[in-house]
Amino acid sequence: MSRFVAMGLLVLALAGCSMFGPPKLREEEIIPEASLYQQALASMDNQRFLTAIELLERSERQHPRGQLAEETKLMLVYANYRIGKFDEAILAADRYLALYPNGRDAAYVYWLKGTSYFAQIKDITRDQQISQNAIETYTQLIRAFPNSEHAKDAQDKLKVASDNIAGKEMSVGRYYQGNGQHSAAINRYRVVVEQYQTSTHIEEALYRLTESYLSLGLVSEARTAAAVLGHNYPSSEWYKRAFDLLARQGLSPQVNEGSWMAAQRT
Repeated sequence: MSRFVAMGLLVLALAGCSMFGPPKLREEEIIPEASLYQQALASMDNQRFLTAIELLERSERQHPRGQLAEETKLMLVYANYRIGKFDEAILAADRYLALYPNGRDAAYVYWLKGTSYFAQIKDITRDQQISQNAIETYTQLIRAFPNSEHAKDAQDKLKVASDNIAGKEMSVGRYYQGNGQHSAAINRYRVVVEQYQTSTHIEEALYRLTESYLSLGLVSEARTAAAVLGHNYPSSEWYKRAFDLLARQGLSPQVNEGSWMAAQRT
């Protein structure tokens, strides 16, 4: 009897499943776009950025082609940036720029994206892809909106990001040079001299080139590196060191016009 009772209960349970089916998902209540947007702005005014982001994302879902769609996407970039959710801000910026590349706030969105990268730049011993991303974004901003109020700040931050990459190249170059790998070191210093002429590392890079070329016996190139250093930065302490280094071997700075460095004179 107990087996029959158990089987009966199982049949009833299965019948119940088929009768009532799986539980239905509760549908999201549709709220007017303007209401969601105003609530999001009010939340931001009260420093409740996470709530604002939830409201803006809800507006995106419910009103993807609404009259406030562009403003909603802009505020999503800004809200994520304000609370340090930089990766989310970058993604939101990309979504905005894909739809509104010439939008009225496109320059600002480029700035927010670039500055989201810039805020993550670490010391020069770390990977510099973030710095490179910041440089690319700021360059796009300056090229597309040269007269924008954000272009000047982008220029300043561009120099810092470039300096960071140049510093990384110098760090690796010094490592190679310290291990006697002078050709590898020269390649790193050359990147600094050719690509980051405005960085704070340019003078040392030319001095290290003087050292490395001398170590390889490439006297003409060593003299050229020192001469370019003296031409561009005559009062530099690095030039004094390069001049003394050559003098100890009976040499003096002199440009070889056939050298790649000859074109670096300013």
